[in-house]
This record gives sequence, C-alpha cells and structure tokens, in this order.
Amino acid sequence: MLDIKAVRQDPQRIADALSARGYHFDVAQFSALDARRKQADIDSQNLLAERKSASKKIGALVGQGMSVDDAKAQVNATLEKIAAQLEALTDEARQAQGALEDLLLGVPNVPLSEVPPGSSEADNVEVLRWGEPRQFAFEVKDHVELGEGLQLLDGDMAGKITGSRFTVMYGSLARLHRALIQFMLDLHIQEHGYAEIYVPYIVNRESLLGTGNLPKFEADLFKLRADQDLYLIPTAEVPVTNIARDRIFEDAELGEHGIRFACHTPCFRSEAGSYGRDTRGMIRQHQFEKVELVQFVRPQQSLQALERLVGHAETVLQRLELPYRKVILCGGDLGFSSQKTYDLEVWLPAQDTYREISSCSSFGDYQARRMQARWRNPETGKPELLHTLNGSGLAVGRTLVAIMENCQREDGSIAVPEALQPYMGGASELRG
Repeated sequence: MLDIKAVRQDPQRIADALSARGYHFDVAQFSALDARRKQADIDSQNLLAERKSASKKIGALVGQGMSVDDAKAQVNATLEKIAAQLEALTDEARQAQGALEDLLLGVPNVPLSEVPPGSSEADNVEVLRWGEPRQFAFEVKDHVELGEGLQLLDGDMAGKITGSRFTVMYGSLARLHRALIQFMLDLHIQEHGYAEIYVPYIVNRESLLGTGNLPKFEADLFKLRADQDLYLIPTAEVPVTNIARDRIFEDAELGEHGIRFACHTPCFRSEAGSYGRDTRGMIRQHQFEKVELVQFVRPQQSLQALERLVGHAETVLQRLELPYRKVILCGGDLGFSSQKTYDLEVWLPAQDTYREISSCSSFGDYQARRMQARWRNPETGKPELLHTLNGSGLAVGRTLVAIMENCQREDGSIAVPEALQPYMGGASELRG
C-alpha cells in the first residue's frame, strides 16, 4: 500500500500520479477521513489532560470548605464523564483509522515517471523484438488442432471431468509439459542464481492482502470454503512473496543481488470477466502451471533488478528459439501493485500475433509495506522496507502452445526444441 505519510503530505500529487493509470484517487474523501482521525486524537489528548487535572482537584475542593467525601464524589463524577468521552473518542479514532486503511488497501501503486502514458494495452510501448516469425509453406494449425490430431490433447475429457477451461494431456505432450518445467527451473537455478522453493498451493487472506490480490480482486480467486479465509493460489507470487512477511532481513542475507526464489506451482484463476475470450485450448485456463521468479532487494537495486529479471525470462524464450517481443506497459495497463512492468509476448502463428507469456514487475515498497517486509540498513542500523519484484519465467502452458505452433510440421508432427531434448529422453519430435 502507499505510504500514508506521503499521501498526507501532498494528496493531490498522489492523485495526479495515479491518474496516469486511469485511477481516480478521491482527495476529498481521504482528507476528510484523515481530519476525522486527527480531530479524534486531539480531543483525546485534551481529555487526558483534563482527567489529569481533575484528579488533582480533591485537595483544592476540600480547601474551599467541601467535605472530603463530597470532593471525592464530585471528582469521581467528572472522571467517569471523561472516561465515557474518552471511550467514544477512542472508538471514533479507531473507526477513522480503519476507514483510512481500507481506503488505501484499495488504492493501486503509483507508476514510476518513466512508465508511458496510455489507457490500454494498445498504448504499450515495444522495446525490442527477438527472432523472426517462421514462414510456413503449408496451412498453419493452432495448438488444439495439432494436439487433437496427435491424440495428445483432450479438452472434451477435461470438460467431462471438471468443466470448461481445463485440459487433459497425454503421453509425449504431457512429458513435454513436464520437461519445460524442469528446463526452466534448471536454467534459473543453475545459471541465474535463484534458490528453488516449494510452497503451499493454498493461502490465507493475510497473504493475499500482502501481495495486493485482496481486497480488490476476490472475484478472480477460488475460495475453498465460505466459512474459511483460505484460497487456491492465483500464482506462486503470493506464497513466495509472503516468505518475507513480518520479517527483518539482515543486510548479509540479501547478498550482492538480493534474495531470489524460483518456484513451480499450479495456478488457479476464476477468469472473472473474461467470458468469451480465449475459450479454445490452453491460452486462458482456470488451472495452469508457471515457474515464478520472486526477488527481495534493497531499494536502490530494484530498477536494475527488474532489468535483470526480464533478461532471465527472455533467456528461456531464446534457448527455445521462440520469436518474441518485449513491451513496457503503459499506466492504464499496469497491474494493481506494480510501479513498472515489462511484458514478454511470444509469437503464435495460428493467431498471427504476439501473446503475453511473461509479466515482470517491480513493486517498489508497495507490497513490503502491506506485509511489513524489511531489511536492516547497515548504515543506520534501522529496519527499512524491502523492494519486491516478480515475473513469470515462464507460463508453462503458453510456452507449450508456442512450441506446438512454431515447431509444427506439415504432417502434423511437432519438432522438440533442442534445449528440451535432454529432458525428453532424447526425443526430437512429438507424434501420435
């Protein structure tokens, strides 16, 4: 969440910065709530001073001729009245503070100044393209036609078992899916210095609040039971980032480039509001796999760390020889908690376009403030908020789709990229 001190200092500046992402920050509402809290605090302090003064009046009243019992009774009556007023003011301050916190929990992160203006993905700015899309001498099939033709992909069976937006994979296609996961993990751990981590696939409400998924995006989540605040994870970002919740890391623990975790998990999303979009095949599913990259870094390292993080995700696409482009998201397309994001979009021949396969973001101290994730600055000896980052390295299902479509042959078979063949027992193609 945003730093309330910074918001108090210049709420209009915050509102202007948030307008770059199409978000209206209600300055009047914030100021009214903050003034209400402040006034309750002032009134409480005045009453405390009055209570202290009243408790000393017994002697003065006796000196004026009042009996000790009457003096005590009068002072006690005053103290009881003050106590009731204090209780009401304390409750008022608590309610105002709670309303302020609820307001700020629903406010997205402020974009960095270098984030381009814009209202939608059409305004994202391309940074580079890598690889040339293949020119086919035959009619291109999409991944569903290819998978069904090889009898390796079955959406109908998944629909029978569960419902729409699920998939069953068989044989060599299921193995290729698993090979991709292992390849990505090995690459990031062995070459990029990430530590592998295994986490629960179920998280509590506090964890989702910490990463910014709640309260705003509850409709996108799968809640397990109405009487429990437990949810299936939408991405490994949630449990892995919460490793830092309520912790203070010593500077030495961060090492040279911060703490880096690589984690493979299934991901579960309700895809609320996306009805009719990408319903065919594996592009947009309720259950899919990702290898997620999460970093905790010192504040001064976060922007450089983001560039490295994107490079780590790009390496996967380059090793698999999949054409892609890199874009920087405009303000209107930024994720809720992000202050700057790069998307990697892989070329899909059947759609004749680039589609997102990885989103790499820097969150500044936005998530860390929600989680109270801190490090001890050796220069001051005091705890300070960490900066957090994450990105997909990559989304496994979409990578599989990209391989199937880019590596298809005229006879319907699919070539296995050379980088994956060691994970496939040396197999160089998929056939039915």
